[in-house]
Amino acid sequence: MVARVNTVAFHGVDVCPVDVQVQIASGMVGFNIVGLPDKAVGESRERVRAALHALGLSLPAKRVTVNLAPADVAKEGSHYDLPIALGVLAAMEVLPADALRDCVVLGELALDASIRAVAGVLPAAIHAVANDNRLICPGPCGPEAVWAGGQLDILAPGDLLQLINHVKGTQVLSRPQARAARDEAGYVPGPDLAQLRGQETARRALEITAAGGHNLLMCGPPGSGKSLLAACLPGILPPLTPAEALETSMIHSLAGTLPEGGLLTKRPFRDPHHSASLPALIGGGTKARPGEIALAHHGVLFLDELPEFARATLESLRQPLETGKVLVARVNHHVTYPARFQLVAAMNPCRCGYLGDAGRECSRAPRCAADYQAKMSGPLLDRFDLRVDVAPVSISDLQANASGEPSAAVAARVARARAIQVARGRGLNAHLSGAALEEGIVLQKDAKTLLGQAAERLQLSARGYHRLLRVARTIADLDGGAEIVGTAHVAEALSYRQAQG
Repeated sequence: MVARVNTVAFHGVDVCPVDVQVQIASGMVGFNIVGLPDKAVGESRERVRAALHALGLSLPAKRVTVNLAPADVAKEGSHYDLPIALGVLAAMEVLPADALRDCVVLGELALDASIRAVAGVLPAAIHAVANDNRLICPGPCGPEAVWAGGQLDILAPGDLLQLINHVKGTQVLSRPQARAARDEAGYVPGPDLAQLRGQETARRALEITAAGGHNLLMCGPPGSGKSLLAACLPGILPPLTPAEALETSMIHSLAGTLPEGGLLTKRPFRDPHHSASLPALIGGGTKARPGEIALAHHGVLFLDELPEFARATLESLRQPLETGKVLVARVNHHVTYPARFQLVAAMNPCRCGYLGDAGRECSRAPRCAADYQAKMSGPLLDRFDLRVDVAPVSISDLQANASGEPSAAVAARVARARAIQVARGRGLNAHLSGAALEEGIVLQKDAKTLLGQAAERLQLSARGYHRLLRVARTIADLDGGAEIVGTAHVAEALSYRQAQG
């Protein structure tokens, strides 16, 4: 007899069904797993053997063969432990063979038969809902699986014995309860804009960035508040919509970074160190795992000390910034991850950081600034919608008792501007293209003339011209959502385009 249990393999955010077939037959005693297993799957036989021993069971002195079909699809990860163990129990007739029919099973076994959390439970649960299946997953992952929606029947046992007793009817496992990961105790919110002194221009640029989903580059000397400004951005962004939360949480589930088994409600804020490698940023490695840009999907990717990143690493951002997705191509993997993120970057004007300060700039100025900024290509800089110079904060501003405008007030204006964009039905301004760009942005006659003259003088590319239009549209939305983009809106957008130009 061949026992069968359903599980899944992951290819990016795509889920591939896997049929776990277990046969116990006469022959040389052994336990073999076939079907392109990786090392973690191959070691599953020892974890399964130990877990069964912990329950007082032992494998029969026969040949046990486990086939993971389709055999030409690579199987990776420890989540195959539980389906293999259940298949073995069914083949040993400890469990009825039909009890696991229409179940998608995943989980890692410990040596004491407890079931440990695994990555990818949320996409597996969504796959189960789409195919009208039930789901068996580790206890810590149960709350995560509930967010798949529908009337999904979920079993989330803490150990293998609980699951066996439930199947046999001697114990009843209750359905897990959903919870939001970021709302759990221990979540620490970011800084408030009220902590920032001065920097009115940079604050305004940050508000426009949040309202339209734009990319922002800040340039200024050390200690001028660039990192603090970036850290304040999540506090003025609206929470994720249900659809965005589900899509973002799927990526974090695959990466194993979804905390407490819940659903993300806050927009991701990723700030990798400038020593990050290209695979760490874009995604890759032996298993083509999601990188920082995929983990920042529907959120913010902050790159501090931008010119210190490797040139190839920075250039790899150009295509994802345009398409909103990234293809990770390796010899054995071709995986696509969604990567619709806002890029916020900060940099010093030169290596010493004090260009223009006669008392502190280095002896190579201004040549050092040209060499330092040349690390970034023109095409990459062209993808920043706003570029703002962040001046040093004066001592009088630091000593002032009055605090700046709080994040809550700015967030309210950002929410209103985004609501206007949603009402138009064309998405965020930063993503407008083609017909949506032409229909969504109507320029006043004088504004059109000003824009044309500025584009000629600044020698803007077509990409730069369209990005400037989108920023002007966002400024108009913050100004009450005027249908026609006026001269003042275009002029302000131009001021952010010329900085560091």
